[in-house]
Amino acid sequence: RVVEAVDGPTAVDVVATAAPSIVVLDIGLPGFDGVEVVRRVRAFSDVPIIVLSALDRDTDKIRALDAGADDYVTKPFSFEELLARVRAAMRRAEPAATGGTSRIRIGRAVVDLSVRSVEVNGEPVRLTPTQWALLAEFASQPGRLLTHKHLIQAVWGGEYGSEASSLRIYVSNLRRVFEDMPANPRHLLTEPGAGYRLIGVEPADE
Repeated sequence: RVVEAVDGPTAVDVVATAAPSIVVLDIGLPGFDGVEVVRRVRAFSDVPIIVLSALDRDTDKIRALDAGADDYVTKPFSFEELLARVRAAMRRAEPAATGGTSRIRIGRAVVDLSVRSVEVNGEPVRLTPTQWALLAEFASQPGRLLTHKHLIQAVWGGEYGSEASSLRIYVSNLRRVFEDMPANPRHLLTEPGAGYRLIGVEPADE
């Protein structure tokens, strides 16, 4: 079942009342734009959000992804591509089965992978489904270098390409959660020209 909204305020109300499984959101809406819709929805929901836009500058993508969108699709696009991205976003939103210790500490954050919760100084922090998928991939292989291509295929399920800039933004956003100084990270490290490595992961105190 599809529920439509004709403007920004209505879109926020629809998400709040209809509790959809996924949101496909045009950036150009009357009332207020799609980025503002994302910000307001993220205040109460972690529903997967795919933004559609004719704007393909990195700054436009960064605004939407920083606001909490899970994916950004530029026009024109094929219907098949959109459906594939919807399926991928739905998969990322599914809780992952975990074995062994699911509660871990990364820097200043305590993460429970089994129930998808993050706390910093006892306060809950909301992550999007895509952020969770990326975090789970890092947490499943602590200390190991994960290449850009590996992470993109694991999280987005596609070939190495248009998601490269999105990966950089998501890594930056995760650092803001874990690191005391995100610009000088101690846990989520960049390996120049190769990928990223998560270090300093410890079991959290029960």
